[in-house]
Amino acid sequence: MIELSAVYKSFGPNHVLQGVDLGIAKGSSMVIIGGSGTGKSVLLKSVLGLVTPDSGIITLDGQDVTKTDRDAFLARFGMLFQGAALFDSLTVWQNVAFRLLRGSLKRPKSEARDIAIEKLRRVGLKPDVADRFPAELSGGMQKRVGLARAIAANPEIIFFDEPTTGLDPIMSGVINDLIREIVTEIGATAMTITHDMSSVRAISDHVAMLHAGKIQWTGPVADLDHSGDPYVDQFISGRAEGPIESVR
Repeated sequence: MIELSAVYKSFGPNHVLQGVDLGIAKGSSMVIIGGSGTGKSVLLKSVLGLVTPDSGIITLDGQDVTKTDRDAFLARFGMLFQGAALFDSLTVWQNVAFRLLRGSLKRPKSEARDIAIEKLRRVGLKPDVADRFPAELSGGMQKRVGLARAIAANPEIIFFDEPTTGLDPIMSGVINDLIREIVTEIGATAMTITHDMSSVRAISDHVAMLHAGKIQWTGPVADLDHSGDPYVDQFISGRAEGPIESVR
């Protein structure tokens, strides 16, 4: 469904993506791992069209993402941002229904509110949360609201940017389980970037490791522990010694 072929992107002398090749099948969950500063976020932004590659091609269902109608293209996506990224000045339900209150997906206000409350229920939040503001919620609740917003318009593709950042291990497990359940339930194609190996094992069908601007290894999550790749082995075991140089 999503394919990247020989994608390069530099920012001045900083060569971030150096020939990325990656395919994500329809209905599958791909998790991209790699150290900080390896270009995972740039890769995600390139797929969304927020960053334009210097060369190479990214296609969605065979169509170049840089040559599609932007509104129709973005309407196919949902996204859970790192830190939830909720709008402080909007109530919870308005955050969840943000896309349903404007643009090509606009619905009547009452209908948008009903959809938002239903999505909140789906992520384990009661209707009385709907009229609160984000500042009144815990970090875990904010993350659930962010997940409800990501699925509010029933997207075909969902991006998860570090979905468990800042959460304790128990809440991380809850969010991971919710992500897996919802992606399976709605049949979405999922792309996640994360450092959290518990998330990798909980939500992925396939894993790709980005290192030095290229996909170092990709394969089923079941093969992760015996990938035979020294970079992957060092990363998932958290060892300081290995081919990935640590900053001292």
